[in-house]
Amino acid sequence: MINPAKLFKLKGYWETFVKNHPKFPQFMSAVQSTGIEEGTIIEISITTTQGKTLSTNIKVSASDKELLNELSALSKSM
Repeated sequence: MINPAKLFKLKGYWETFVKNHPKFPQFMSAVQSTGIEEGTIIEISITTTQGKTLSTNIKVSASDKELLNELSALSKSM
């Protein structure tokens, strides 16, 4: 069970994040409208302040899809 106080705190962090990065929710909405299906590849890259780039990718499995659906539902309730 999710602690309501922690969920409320997380909501505040999310609101600040959205204010700081307004294009990110638009991107996530576009991704959601397209849909992430099993077999979709998600790639993430991070560039440190020193200029080093770290990247990885995953091929979405059925169980990953279940997690993504749950996270999506959780984000809609915030």
